[in-house]
Amino acid sequence: VQLQASGGGLVQTGGSLRLSCAASGGTFRPNVMGWYRQAPGKQRELVASISRFSITTYAESVKGRFTISRDNAKNTVYLQMNSLEPEDTAVYYCTAVLDKYYWGQGTLVTVSS
Repeated sequence: VQLQASGGGLVQTGGSLRLSCAASGGTFRPNVMGWYRQAPGKQRELVASISRFSITTYAESVKGRFTISRDNAKNTVYLQMNSLEPEDTAVYYCTAVLDKYYWGQGTLVTVSS
């Protein structure tokens, strides 16, 4: 199983970015897909997750600004990030959960003030 994330970059405060993560590997059908992030000097934290039946969870800090979605046919999860703040600067990791957690390589999001 491989997870390939893309879409990170540099954006100004108030801007938007869309992250994508595609899971590949035979008949892999994850129950839950999601995004975590880790800022410098901080622990990795859950940003958002979505089940196969589109039940979503969000960190309080991103509610109303970020939207997670997934395409089950493509085994792909997306994170639309709007109204970005400098505090959102972090490496974002996608994850897929079935028998265990599978992790992508991380993509850097930098929000300048």
